Amino acid sequence: MKKKHVTEFFLRLPIAMSFLGHGLVRLPKLEAFASGMAEQFASTPFPQGLVLGFGYLLVIAEFLIGVWLISGRWFNYALMAGLATMTALIFGSSLIESWNAVSVQLIHSIYLAGLLAYYNMREITQEARV
Repeated sequence: MKKKHVTEFFLRLPIAMSFLGHGLVRLPKLEAFASGMAEQFASTPFPQGLVLGFGYLLVIAEFLIGVWLISGRWFNYALMAGLATMTALIFGSSLIESWNAVSVQLIHSIYLAGLLAYYNMREITQEARV
């Protein structure tokens, strides 16, 4: 039983570290990060205030999703929040034609979707055994 939990922990650890790392390095420079994001999106139809607010929220969301993924707490919600975050980032990166960023964000999305599918299939299998 413990071996399964350790395996599952290491399955989610890489994506958790990515989210946590993004959040941690940006927290000390939160204002500069959000302002920089607003500048990047100046040529898009989004109002600067909306992008600025998203920049602040993004850092906090990345940090929290990372913590939740590491701890396993609210795990399905963390995966869904991660996928929602990636979807928003992919849309934004597409608007500014940052295709390298889109590629990285798609890899994160595939990883998150794979974990979500794995854990949901595991729950379905366990329910079928009962």
